[in-house]
Order: sequence, then structure tokens, then C-alpha cells
Amino acid sequence: MNTTKSFSGAPLGFEGKTAMMERALGTAGVSILFQDADLAVRYAGNLPDHLEPSLVIGGTDRHLFGDKDGEHLLQLKRRVLENGKPTSAEVEIATGDGVRIYELKMERVTDRKAHGVLSVISEVTESRHREKVLKSLLRELSHRSKNLLAIIQGIATQTARHTLSLDNFLIKFRGRLQSLSNSQDLITDSSWRGAYLFELAEKQFAPYWPDAGQPMPIYGINAHLTPNAAVHLGLALHELIVNSASHGAISAGATTITLNCREAELDGKKAIEVAWSERFYLPAEHEFEDNSFSRTVLERVVPTSMNGRAQFAINDDSIGYRLTIPETEYEILRRP
Repeated sequence: MNTTKSFSGAPLGFEGKTAMMERALGTAGVSILFQDADLAVRYAGNLPDHLEPSLVIGGTDRHLFGDKDGEHLLQLKRRVLENGKPTSAEVEIATGDGVRIYELKMERVTDRKAHGVLSVISEVTESRHREKVLKSLLRELSHRSKNLLAIIQGIATQTARHTLSLDNFLIKFRGRLQSLSNSQDLITDSSWRGAYLFELAEKQFAPYWPDAGQPMPIYGINAHLTPNAAVHLGLALHELIVNSASHGAISAGATTITLNCREAELDGKKAIEVAWSERFYLPAEHEFEDNSFSRTVLERVVPTSMNGRAQFAINDDSIGYRLTIPETEYEILRRP
């Protein structure tokens, strides 16, 4: 099969072909550098603007890339000349726009007229930056996953410690995992930046709220919480809401619950206070026995996790919970 194509007009001469090749290299962002057997520069094409002033025909890599990188490249190229095996290397060059990273692919070239090393140079700054960001994200994901697994392990251990039957354990454990999942959904949707307080509370209320047409009792500042604060506050709200749905105001369809967020101080620094107030005659059976997991979460686990402070008060006809969150765990932003 003949794949040769004919074109009318005179064929391109050597200079025309060279010009077309240089234009193609420029479009692709690729540079070429040819050095003779003594590794003196004999030809360079399409060099980046910040390398062009350093080009010395007859000079070496030290002129282009500086003494340290230049000497390293010269050593590599001597080996290429000796053994004929191609190799590659990267160099970082400081410019007015920041550090640029270039990859050099080096190989020996030999013909009747030329013997030396050809280097094909391409910029890899963006791809290396993406690789660095990806590695950073993977490390962060690994760190957060380990933290999440530790929280789940703690929930499982403490739930088992405070329940007497497998059925009761499964009910409580599944509920707490669902609470954790609801908080995590918001955090993931925000690209791990955190969650807004109102949305977090709505997520926790939703499975237990008796009337979907009735607004949830969430007031005050819609602070944007860090991922850590969102996860742990979500757990605290879950314990309060589950008790209310089982034994308190929500179970009776009452509207005597308020969740309010206001500005506060903690050790002389800015903070917010998230306050739960519930008025309802509390039966003898509830989730807040002195050594219960629910109480441990509210009084110790949650405030400790964010270096905050908590106050929990339970009376015959009311429950009050105040969590003070330091400024390192939230921002006050406009809701998007």
C-alpha cells in the first residue's frame, strides 16, 4: 500500500524544514540542546527566555544551569557518552516568577558529521506542583481517616461498655455511626473545609424531628466550624437529640427546645457558645446517668477534642448544655 502523498509546488529546503521544526518545538514548549564530544554547547533551540541570556556557544552546562546543577549534568552526560545509555534529570531554576522545574532527557547521537549529546528539555513545573499537591492531599486524607477510625473505635468501645445487651448495643452504635456519617457528609461536600453550624444541626435533628413542616429551633450565629469541631459537635447534638426523642420534649412533640449560638470568650480570647436548652419533665429513665457514655461525650470527649469548655446541667424539668468553642475551631462567615 502506497502512503506517499504528493504536493504541488517546490519541496521545502533544509532551512524551511528547520524553521518548521523550530516552530513546532516552540508550540510544544520543548527546547533542544546539542553538545559535542567535549560537552561544549554547539546548538540550542527554543530555550526559555530566562535561560537564553545564559547561553554561551562553546560554553558548558555550568553557564546555563549554574555550577552545582551544571556539574551534575556534565557528569551524567559523560556517562551517556561512555555507555550510550540515555538518562534524564531535573533541574530547578529560580526566575522572577518563582522556581521553574525542567526535565532534561539526554542521549548520545553519532553520525558522520556529529558526535555528542542531545538534550531535550521540557518544563514540568505544573505537573510537579500537581504531584506535590496530590501527595499532600493523600497524606491529609490518611491522617483524617486514622482520626475517624479512632473515633469509631472509641464509640464502639464505650457503647459496648455502657450497654447490657447486643440488641441495645447495635441500636445505639448504629445511631452514633449515622450521626458521624451525617457530619462527615457535610465536611466532605465542603472539600474538608468544615461545616456550617445550622446545617450540621439540621442534619442531626432531621431523623428525629416530629414535624417536617415545623422549623427546627436553631438560632444565633451560623458559625463555620472546622472539620474537627463539626464531627465532635455533631456527636454531642446526637446524644442530646436522641435522649429528647426517646425520653424528652421531642418524644412528646413539644417545642420547648432551643439551640442557640452566640459570641463569647474563653480564657480572654474570642469564642462562641453553643447552648442547648430543653424544658420537659424528665422520667427516671434517660441517657444521662452519671457514668453513661452520653454524659462522657458531652462533658469530656467533645470539649477536650477542641480545647473548649462544657457545662451540663440536668434537673427534673430541664436539660441545659453549654459548649464554648475557641476561635481556632470556627470562623464567622456569610452563608453562601
